[in-house]
Amino acid sequence: MIYGVRWLAALAILLIGAVAGCAEPTAVPTRTWTETSLRIAFSSARDGNFEVYVMKADGSDQTRLTNNPAADDFPSASPDGRRIAFSSNRGENYDVYVMDADGSGQTRLTDDPALEFSPSWSPDGGRIAFHSGRGGNYDVYVMNSDGSDRKRLTDNPRADGDPRWSPDGRRITFFSNRDRNDDIYVMKANGSGQTRLTDNPARDLTPSWSPDGRRIAFSSERDGNREVYVMNADGSGQTRLTNNPAGDTFPSWSPDGRRIAFSSNRDGNDAVYLMDADGSGQTRLTDNPGGDTFPSWFIQSTPDSASN
Repeated sequence: MIYGVRWLAALAILLIGAVAGCAEPTAVPTRTWTETSLRIAFSSARDGNFEVYVMKADGSDQTRLTNNPAADDFPSASPDGRRIAFSSNRGENYDVYVMDADGSGQTRLTDDPALEFSPSWSPDGGRIAFHSGRGGNYDVYVMNSDGSDRKRLTDNPRADGDPRWSPDGRRITFFSNRDRNDDIYVMKANGSGQTRLTDNPARDLTPSWSPDGRRIAFSSERDGNREVYVMNADGSGQTRLTNNPAGDTFPSWSPDGRRIAFSSNRDGNDAVYLMDADGSGQTRLTDNPGGDTFPSWFIQSTPDSASN
């Protein structure tokens, strides 16, 4: 199971364990698109080690983008669909990399002895949030999309991670165990106003904003195993969407807000699934013994999905 091999190993490190002059978010251009231009990036071990893949929204045309002996994980596509940020340990420890959406031009953005994971693009494409242990414990950082001007947004003795930008670029949601249990928090994009949204003894992790910014999907172990939940952006209305004895996690909203991709091992190995935003219609998209996880939606940059 993937959680035991890689993700839980990273979380084990995480769980043991205000920026001045931050520019105001710029207007995000509206993009037009069709169903055929929707893609889901994900990580798969089907070829012997974890690589970044991409597929259509119906699970077809699964294509490998990275190919090296290291593990490539946590893909996150830029808002214009032209680039994909990801984490890789090809440099002997996990760093944040970026590549073109076809897999070319792979470039390392961070280079630190500490582990650095889980990149997330700002809606204007100018910045990337990520979590890093470079400060002695895991905190949320932000940098320009070329890797320059790195700044720490959170700073406390416990771990903060899995940052995700709100669609308007003004807020970042993340998980933290600063109160001795893992909960979902939100803060302004400059690191101020850090507020807890969930509060229970179980672990709440892997937040993901809906495209309209009104809801946040996340995974929680509050019912004895990891399931996908959704809540309003202020933390109210927490509702379970999946319900089975297996682990369901890493939710990712479709650009139209009607669907959520997620990872589950309900059929014996980790695979990417799709469901409607209300939890109905759960369907498996990938199926191989190696395991697939970390789904992330994006709009492929093609003539039918160009910016207005």
